[in-house]
Amino acid sequence: MKITTLSSRDLNRDTSLAKQAAKSGPVYITDQGCPPHVLLTIEEYRRITGQQANIVDLLAMPGAEEVEFEPSRCEGELWQSVNLA
Repeated sequence: MKITTLSSRDLNRDTSLAKQAAKSGPVYITDQGCPPHVLLTIEEYRRITGQQANIVDLLAMPGAEEVEFEPSRCEGELWQSVNLA
């Protein structure tokens, strides 16, 4: 894993460089020499936090057509009257 350090000024000048570097490892973004921020790919962030992908992410991903999803059909009435008095 390669760690890259960029100043916030360099980040503002070339965000594509930071995005490309994040594919190889974390990118520390410094303000006055201190790194208050880290840029990670979403895959790395999810790996670190143990976060699961949600349905929106799955549908946006290439290969989502391979996901099997068959929702059950609703049965009965889909509405119910309510007494507001």
